Amino acid sequence: MKLAGILFVLACAIARAGAQGMGHPTPPPPPPGAKSPKCAGRPIPQLEDITAKSGITFSHASSEDKRYIFESMSGGVIVFDYDRDGWPDIYFTNAPTIKMALDGKTAMGALYRNNHDGTFTDVTAKSGLTKPCLAMGGAVGDYDNDGWPDLYITCQGGNILYHNNGDGTFTDVTAKAGVADGRWSAGAAFGDYDGDGFVDLMVANYVDFHLDDLPAFGSSPYCKYRGVDVQCGPRGLKGAGDSLFHNNGDGTFTDVSKSAGVSDPNGYYGLSVIWADFNNTGRPDIFVANDSTPKYLYKNLGNGKFEEIGYESGTAFSKDGAEQASMGIAVGDYNHTGRPSLYVTNFEDENNDLYRNDGDWDFSEQSYESGLAAASLPWVKWGTAFVDLDNDGWLDLITVGGHVYPQTDKMASSSGYRQPKLLSMNQGDGTFCDASTQAGPALMEKRVSRGLAVADLFNDGNMDVVIEDLDGSPMILRNHGIPGRHWVSFELAGVKSNRLALNARVKITAGGVTQTGEVHSGGSYLSQNDLRIHFGLGAATKIDSVEIRWPSGAVDRIASLDVDQFYSVLEGQGIVPAERIRPQPPAHTNQPPQGPPAH
Repeated sequence: MKLAGILFVLACAIARAGAQGMGHPTPPPPPPGAKSPKCAGRPIPQLEDITAKSGITFSHASSEDKRYIFESMSGGVIVFDYDRDGWPDIYFTNAPTIKMALDGKTAMGALYRNNHDGTFTDVTAKSGLTKPCLAMGGAVGDYDNDGWPDLYITCQGGNILYHNNGDGTFTDVTAKAGVADGRWSAGAAFGDYDGDGFVDLMVANYVDFHLDDLPAFGSSPYCKYRGVDVQCGPRGLKGAGDSLFHNNGDGTFTDVSKSAGVSDPNGYYGLSVIWADFNNTGRPDIFVANDSTPKYLYKNLGNGKFEEIGYESGTAFSKDGAEQASMGIAVGDYNHTGRPSLYVTNFEDENNDLYRNDGDWDFSEQSYESGLAAASLPWVKWGTAFVDLDNDGWLDLITVGGHVYPQTDKMASSSGYRQPKLLSMNQGDGTFCDASTQAGPALMEKRVSRGLAVADLFNDGNMDVVIEDLDGSPMILRNHGIPGRHWVSFELAGVKSNRLALNARVKITAGGVTQTGEVHSGGSYLSQNDLRIHFGLGAATKIDSVEIRWPSGAVDRIASLDVDQFYSVLEGQGIVPAERIRPQPPAHTNQPPQGPPAH
């Protein structure tokens, strides 16, 4: 964003801040004639809700009236291959209601193992993922580089780092690692910001909230929405500040938030966070979605420090200078420029933001121009992902919704508490069309959703969707795909780089089209996508070239690959058998690593 644009945005923000009053500010109106065109003349992948036949019976604890802000904000979902058998598994976070917590009751999350046949088995009790907390979400990273993905759960009052023991069990190592934080943590993400081969941990914290000092329902102007009494916050509450934990390489971490410049001294309301290399420097940067306050973009300076450039880059506000209640984050090269762009989900009457990455730390908000904004306006939006659902080689967008206030069902001016989902198909020219009502009944079913993660759950070459609802059961959406479309999937393992290859970049060329992808921890809304990188290839029947840029700075190049395959890539050695990139189970188990079926 150039100087004139920066000054305009700042002026608008200052003016609006003075006029917004209490609670949620009134967002600016959409531009005249704004619309999201419906998809036409193209096949739309059908997403089938198979939860009932999947064996998943988890249900998130919930209160009926949501009298406290904590009761509206949890529900992140984690998809990761915890047992390294080549099939993605699912962990659902859970949190008790405030009344339950005050009564000493807990609400257990649930780990489901993929059975390779379309069903899942609850293995929570055996896994050791049983420490109670008021959980929000989490992220995956291999902090000790043993090849087994570890799990970090964010909570109110103290987070939990679970070490994956490699035998189907996890051990709470929070105290030794020093990463509890202790505040109300929301989003988290692992990334190796200093290139030492060990992943560090960024945590976004929300508001200063304590069970022994609860803000009373409807008690102040900050506790009303459109004249109706509701839960208090986030405005009117103190922000909690953020954390960056540097991995010492010995199983412990050091809090370097202040020295690195990412501690959030402004006290913004942090929700989701992700690491991504936004300017192709080889160093991961940090993006934080903040609720009701400006968003942060931290530029990695390469010396252990970061520079916050949200205003200068054009990503702190909407195009017209509005602060937004931002919840979820998606990162992807939707327009094939080789630069990762940003998509951010926002509150009711605030459009979702598409920040196109124009290079040199300059982003242009293309929300209305792309056709994405208008369809998003009525809803409160949360988890989201860039994902090629129809395997045409262009990243689509899927987003879930659901209000924070059950009281909106009594408001004629509101879109209601339970809300549908959004599906936007990439048209390959910088624009998207709205397919929300064309992908089957599951997306149109109104629910109160929060977390979203994507993965090829069934190893059939189609990317599926996992959604965690705040009230009740989750949704497993099986993608039936588009016949005749090809694809490829890569699972990476670092040697000099961190073992899970977080923030490695993959560039492929097939059928005259070049695409890029990056391995990410965290993102969406408090959730985790599968770490394998999936590319749709359309009609292409051969992959001409693959280039992998590892976090270590090394580059591997591979030529002439078959389509419709899962490939395992080891840093410095190229394509290898799946067993080469997976750790051996401990000697006392009888579960050798397996790969997905060959295609």
